[in-house]
Amino acid sequence: MSFNTNRINPNQTQIFFEDAGFETLTNEELEDLMLQMGINEKDDMIGQNILQ
Repeated sequence: MSFNTNRINPNQTQIFFEDAGFETLTNEELEDLMLQMGINEKDDMIGQNILQ
């Protein structure tokens, strides 16, 4: 799964998926997604294109 991230405020991040869908996640939801994807560093992924 590939996605891009965009921090929109201190507690929310938009996740743009490769299929053109997107979701707005709270910090807690983002942490859950990162655990599922095996990503450890939240700050390193903000504004990045993530490939899994």
